[in-house]
Amino acid sequence: MKILAFAGSTSSTSINRELVKFVLKDFQEEEINLIDLNDFTMPVFSVDLEKKGFPDEAHQFLKVIEECDVIICSLAEHNRSYSAAFKNVFDWASRINVKVFQNKPMLLMSTSPGGYGGGNVMNTAKTFFPQFAADIKDTFSLPKFYENFDLESGVINPDMLRELKAKIENFKNEIKNND
Repeated sequence: MKILAFAGSTSSTSINRELVKFVLKDFQEEEINLIDLNDFTMPVFSVDLEKKGFPDEAHQFLKVIEECDVIICSLAEHNRSYSAAFKNVFDWASRINVKVFQNKPMLLMSTSPGGYGGGNVMNTAKTFFPQFAADIKDTFSLPKFYENFDLESGVINPDMLRELKAKIENFKNEIKNND
């Protein structure tokens, strides 16, 4: 199985990237493509620029999705929505193929330093991603990242760790049942 994994952030210290990397430890037997949104930097989307053509990076983003079997992502929340970097990649890609996520099974996550754990961006994504052909199999939000996550150990809150592990197992079962 080929897993595409990414954080919806371009921060070099992305806490969402740390969450993704922690979850990927449960998929070590699989082929993993952990991408960095910094590799998909494009001009800010506009219809005027679109008339001149699509950036290669937008096509590349769609290609890595096409080449995977499942998607694991964790979205950063900026001002209660997607990060500008993710939104821009998403906007360009969706203009090429409205089915951005190409019906791939997805484990959708978010985390933030605050108590809501990126819940606003999670709720937005749960509503809109399926309209762009995301097959969301499960979701997980980790609140208060710096209290509940250790860079060496991962999720350190026992209740949240149990919840996450259960969701990972559910995700694995869901994608096995789709084969």
